[in-house]
Amino acid sequence: MPDVLIVGAGPVGLLLAGELVSRGVEVELLEKRPATGAGSRAIGVHAPVLRALEDSGTTEALLADATRVGRGEARAAGRLLGEVRFDRLSTRFPFVATLPQAATEAVLSARAPDPLRGATVWSILPRGDAVHVRYGHAGRPAEASAPLVVVAGGSASRDLVFRPDAVRMHQYRDTYLMTDAPAPGTAPADLAVIHLDRRGVLESFPLPGGRRRYVAWDAPGADPDPAARVERLRTALAERGEAEASDSVTAAGAFGVRRVVAPRLRNGRIFVIGDAAHEVSPIGGQGMNLGLLDAATLAPLLAGWVRSGVAPQAALQRWEQRRLASARTAARLAGVNTSLGRSLPTLVDGMRRLAVRAMLTRPLDRGFARAYSMGLDRDA
Repeated sequence: MPDVLIVGAGPVGLLLAGELVSRGVEVELLEKRPATGAGSRAIGVHAPVLRALEDSGTTEALLADATRVGRGEARAAGRLLGEVRFDRLSTRFPFVATLPQAATEAVLSARAPDPLRGATVWSILPRGDAVHVRYGHAGRPAEASAPLVVVAGGSASRDLVFRPDAVRMHQYRDTYLMTDAPAPGTAPADLAVIHLDRRGVLESFPLPGGRRRYVAWDAPGADPDPAARVERLRTALAERGEAEASDSVTAAGAFGVRRVVAPRLRNGRIFVIGDAAHEVSPIGGQGMNLGLLDAATLAPLLAGWVRSGVAPQAALQRWEQRRLASARTAARLAGVNTSLGRSLPTLVDGMRRLAVRAMLTRPLDRGFARAYSMGLDRDA
């Protein structure tokens, strides 16, 4: 029987597993996906996470292949509204490190045990001093038990620990198009660019290898045909002066946005972290980082519990309160991001530009940069 069983081997589950193993804790990982996803989803690792992982050597490994984004610009109709200067913040890592999620998972996997892949968890039940987990693997039912179980399997695993009516969900009406594409002759490699105009937001984030992540607001109910999505994203880029990038787009995904913050992160010996506990809009890029900080701050508490055999109740309660408060803050900020990024009538769009220009004017710009680099997290 392992000391801790973790459901989910995405970035959050892998980080927790690696942190626990480094503290002498025996860990078992169950993962539904048969293989690591090749797609690039979350791409930004923020300063508080880099600081939390520095002592283990994980930060150095992440930064080896990452692009360091030290600043951002907000533009409208080709004109500069203002700058966000992460490189002026008083922090150990004054930048956002960007790399594909698959690369992040590869780094985190180096310290974690190999997960049992293709394992679909059906139920998690506390039984005395252990937690019983039932799952399917290779077409057969299987069972496992552990004194502690952590659910880190993303939103799909939420129903394993919460009743359907226990977690409130807000579904935004907004939809977005996204692609990672070569970016010849565009902005500098350390610069993120946000285009804001009446057509909605277009975001451009640097990635390693001369590529960029492009995210564009899309009209709800627009044609879902893949070719139509590509054409709309190309048009959005061309209209903002990104003609070369427009020509390089060959595929475009689409996603919606919702907000979820669970009421609790713990029930006795069962914990829930990452997207299973809280989902925030990816516009702003804080969702994965919230989960990584959940894991980094939970690991020493679970390791202490395993070593002593006694639950550190007061410390766990403080951990839960900090992580929930941080998730609520990130969710509010994500809601503001989503509202700012919508298509608006010309007059309202003009008011939005004035508001953004004001927020990016000293001394407010420093607070803006701190908020958008997760400086408001309780564990930053």
